[in-house]
Amino acid sequence: MKRLILVSALSILAFGVLASAADITWMSTQFTPIAEGEFVRNQILAPFAEETGISVDLLNVEYAEFASRIEAEYQAGAGEVAVLCGLHGDLAPFAYALADVSDITPGGTISPTLMSKGRMAGKQVYIPLMQATYLMVINKKALDYLPEGADIWALTYDDLLQWAKNIYEATGEQKLGIPAGPKSLLHRFIHGYLYPSFTGYQVLAFDSAAAVDMWNYMQELWQYVNPAAPTWDAMDTPLLSEEVWIAWDHTARVKEAIVQRPDDFIAIPSPAGPAGRGFISVLAGLAIPETSPNPEAAAKLIHYLTTPEVQVKILQGVGFFPAVAEAAGAVPAGALQILAKGVSAQAASPDAIVCFIPGGIPDEYKKIYKDTFYKFVIQGQPVDPEFLRTQATRLRQLYIEAGAPYPAPDGK
Repeated sequence: MKRLILVSALSILAFGVLASAADITWMSTQFTPIAEGEFVRNQILAPFAEETGISVDLLNVEYAEFASRIEAEYQAGAGEVAVLCGLHGDLAPFAYALADVSDITPGGTISPTLMSKGRMAGKQVYIPLMQATYLMVINKKALDYLPEGADIWALTYDDLLQWAKNIYEATGEQKLGIPAGPKSLLHRFIHGYLYPSFTGYQVLAFDSAAAVDMWNYMQELWQYVNPAAPTWDAMDTPLLSEEVWIAWDHTARVKEAIVQRPDDFIAIPSPAGPAGRGFISVLAGLAIPETSPNPEAAAKLIHYLTTPEVQVKILQGVGFFPAVAEAAGAVPAGALQILAKGVSAQAASPDAIVCFIPGGIPDEYKKIYKDTFYKFVIQGQPVDPEFLRTQATRLRQLYIEAGAPYPAPDGK
């Protein structure tokens, strides 16, 4: 990626005068809504100041300002920003301007898979802070039909097929739910879950033999999916009505079901395929610029923000899930604890294939995935390798035309 146009050292002042009373400045693309920013300042940073004597000025910015500020201070060889917070895609282009944080000990246990996403340019450029994702929510009634020998916390797609089949044969009902409505997140299920789990990639193996096997599998699975799935944009209502007992969706789109009936549901990792357990992580991390004026204080802040107690506060106040394993057990009982346990178990899966949402390309890519799904799965047409090749060619062209890298796991 080409660096942004250089900004002179003198122009740094154009970004606004930093609060002189603060010991360090934390610049972040996250927590930008006013309520979130105030929560972080009052409930998270104020206790940190009391505990350490280090006051922190949270500087909320949009990505353009974030990127320009990093570049400006790097080119100047000196800066006033001590620590950064951004999504993976915010930080990755500036690996050259970020310090190696591998010597910083997080306040809790972060899985090697998540940590590895912050490693680039031969160093650890960020430490994961928080995540959002998509997973499975299960009505406990479905547990009576779980295939013999299947591990609920380490399901495979074969297990899921047999499980849905068992329920259908016992009840005569299709109790599996996958949102496939016009405003659903079906495309995320295809490119971030199915494809990496069966082929190991989101883009590179779109028209591979493994992809053909995957589409044939989905045709078999679909006979046990509730027929109303193409009308559903979210799975919370079908879960509450018990039209489905097993559902996949974004945590925000299943949360209401668990909030209303926390005793009836559990949240578990998405299934694994032949290549591994593919899932999307909307991952935010903490980094220290090479030009940080106080890297020692920045390291203390990073350690503090990754303690289980603070991770739980972030979940409660902001809605992002913890990156540290111990936080799941520290979440108060109820819906958030149920979801946090599932998110943490998924992130810590030994066969995890962490995927990132594609960026920098037109939304046409979503249509390519969904059109393929509708043709092969919903319409049930024979899996046509030539059609797959045509779709794959157009998909790759989108990345070439935009000059954008393939998303992980393709662009590792």
